[in-house]
Amino acid sequence: MRLLYTLLWYLLMPFLFVHLWWLGARAPAYRGRWRERLALGYSQRLDGCVWVHAVSVGETLAAAPMIEALLQRYPQTPLLVTTTTPTGSERVSALFGDRVHHVYWPWDTPGVISRFWRNFNPQLVILLETELWPNLIAAAGKREVPVVLVNGRLSARSHRRYARLRGLLQPMLESLQALAVQTAVEAERFVDLGAAASRVTVTGNVKFDISLDDNLRGRARQLREQFGERPVWIAASTHPGEDEVVLAAHARLRRHCPGALLILVPRHQERFEQVAELVARQGLGMVRRSLDQTPGADIAVYLADTMGELLMLFGAADIAFVGGSLVPVGGHNLLEPALWSKPIITGPVLHNFTLIADLLDEADAHRVVRNEAELAELLQQLLGETALRQQMGQRAAEVVQAHRGALVKLLAILDRHWPSSH
Repeated sequence: MRLLYTLLWYLLMPFLFVHLWWLGARAPAYRGRWRERLALGYSQRLDGCVWVHAVSVGETLAAAPMIEALLQRYPQTPLLVTTTTPTGSERVSALFGDRVHHVYWPWDTPGVISRFWRNFNPQLVILLETELWPNLIAAAGKREVPVVLVNGRLSARSHRRYARLRGLLQPMLESLQALAVQTAVEAERFVDLGAAASRVTVTGNVKFDISLDDNLRGRARQLREQFGERPVWIAASTHPGEDEVVLAAHARLRRHCPGALLILVPRHQERFEQVAELVARQGLGMVRRSLDQTPGADIAVYLADTMGELLMLFGAADIAFVGGSLVPVGGHNLLEPALWSKPIITGPVLHNFTLIADLLDEADAHRVVRNEAELAELLQQLLGETALRQQMGQRAAEVVQAHRGALVKLLAILDRHWPSSH
């Protein structure tokens, strides 16, 4: 079945290049460094590194505490971090600078993976969450290089979909040396698909171990001071179909709270211009963060059209709406606003973050809305009831604090598989 998978990759490659070119129309960085996708033209070589693969900004942030700990724990071992997106690449550079090596993830064909291995010779591969690639894992197995899945997650929907590909998934999962997964339910799903039960460990979610440093707190405080005393809410990681709902809800809210300001953060940078045009059509006054503009009293929307700043932006708001939840995406990270002690609002579509949503619900730190009317009504209530807003935010922060500790368990697993020569 892996042969069919590989043939499909070769058939899709021309279309993948076309897709990158199309993405580059709005985000020019997608049109650069294409040779790295094919494991060609590297300016650096490594030998005996540990390879960490994260996809984009979210996975990079999730991996950040682990990478930081590994840099301190094994200072002599080169760390190679790959991402698939330019925004992920930018985040790696911002977080770690030259302390790690970064290139784009190589496309999962045997030839590409072989070239990648010859150049970097990784001795341990660490994959994040759901990044399971058959040819990559087969190449590691052929070279007797351990592969570890960390912060593994597998929703019920993904489990059903992958079950139909058991012939492809089972050999791959059987060859993994360790799976550090978020919950016992997800452990059962991975075992059902073919992972060895003895190699699966429930560590919890390493995203709970993220922290706020003084620099981040200071930047959030400075931004909030620019906004003044007005009520501020953030709509984070929004997708097409959500921006319209958010803006309509904000227009309703401003009838009751004329000074309310919305920090609008589209999920993908290639949509920044599109969302700016949408705000303009709604007749709402807007400034853009990329232009370093300060919103005056007449401004209704602060468009956060920069990358890698979402965690800081949560700190400048009173209430957080997290997107990807009013459309069939599955939600985004709910822990970042919780870390800032913010009350959290989402839509009902949260299959990628079921556990975290359930924990927040049990703590009464999270509310679900289904349309613009419900969103506007809830925002008005929370902005009008300071005690309720603060109580929800405090409970959200307590959820994060209560579930820390995944990183310690994860490091213990990685210790057992770390290259002995380093």
